[in-house]
Amino acid sequence: MDDVTPEELRAVGLFGGLSDDVLEFFCASTTTSLFQAGDEVFRENEPGTAIFVVLRGSLELTRRSREGVEVRLAGVGPGEWFGEVGLLDMKPRAFTVRSLSASALLPISSALLNNLYRRDLKAYTLLVLNIAREMCRRLRVVDEQLVECRAAGADVGARCG
Repeated sequence: MDDVTPEELRAVGLFGGLSDDVLEFFCASTTTSLFQAGDEVFRENEPGTAIFVVLRGSLELTRRSREGVEVRLAGVGPGEWFGEVGLLDMKPRAFTVRSLSASALLPISSALLNNLYRRDLKAYTLLVLNIAREMCRRLRVVDEQLVECRAAGADVGARCG
């Protein structure tokens, strides 16, 4: 498989607004990781050390309930990313990520982000803003689901479909 190109990164919202120079920096600083269907990228409660950008394939995010039931939280595909929460809040991963098909992921490690910070503060700030915007979008989706769950008469602690 070829390494990732700036053109591929340009199509990913995480890298929105970044210069060609910065995109080339990312391409030169990390390599894609390949996963087959059923492979786990990381497990719930592991340390968060990287954000993963989906270049190809599809993956699912799951989490275990208090009763030990595995619950599917979301699916992700090309152009999306995951793993930013554990990297930003420095707490263990909140979910498990499993590949549903042959997938190519671009890991963006905390060390790589630190290098970007030292190299180009403006680009680093824009990248963090892109992450924050996506996190806000996701929070709005969850808020809407909570509202619908409560409107359906579910108790605060009840499960909603």
